[in-house]
Amino acid sequence: MELPIFPLNGAVLFPDTNLPLNIFEKRYLEMVDYALARDRCIGMIQTDTNNQLYNIGCVGKINNFNETNDGRYLISLQGINCFKIIKELNQTYNFRMVDAKVIDNHSSSNILFSAKQKKELFNIYKKYVAAKEINLNLEELETIELPQIVKFIPMISPFKNEDKQVLLETKNLVEFYKKLISILELEIMADFSNKTIN
Repeated sequence: MELPIFPLNGAVLFPDTNLPLNIFEKRYLEMVDYALARDRCIGMIQTDTNNQLYNIGCVGKINNFNETNDGRYLISLQGINCFKIIKELNQTYNFRMVDAKVIDNHSSSNILFSAKQKKELFNIYKKYVAAKEINLNLEELETIELPQIVKFIPMISPFKNEDKQVLLETKNLVEFYKKLISILELEIMADFSNKTIN
């Protein structure tokens, strides 16, 4: 499939999540126009430390669109599926286009998480929030089902871009859960070490 892409580090979209975006650059306003005139899909993707596109991103479908008085677009993307870049296409537009293959690597079907796993994640995340001094209402988060929480946490937390990419590229939600726990534990340890040294 031909897909217009929006390279944006840090703002990672996962399948089955929503990402609000404030679009103001001319080329990306054109990209949104392109998507709205077709299937409403945009590929969200990050770049590595060499400013090269990662191979894996997430297809987002525009499910909400508003134009402001000063010409900006306020859109919301619904994460559909991950995609893998086959090749970047010739520049015929001001935005970048790729030939992409959709991959289903975040399927949540037939995966049952236990109450114990949810409790484990929250105990670790509470320590992470305290260590990073993040102002967050965790009680509201606890009302969400675990398959949604595991994707919501990396979207709202100040993880490294590389860590968000690792999570995006996981094969399934079980692996996603394990890697998320590992990232949180490492961040807590690093923060504790820094405070101890200082």
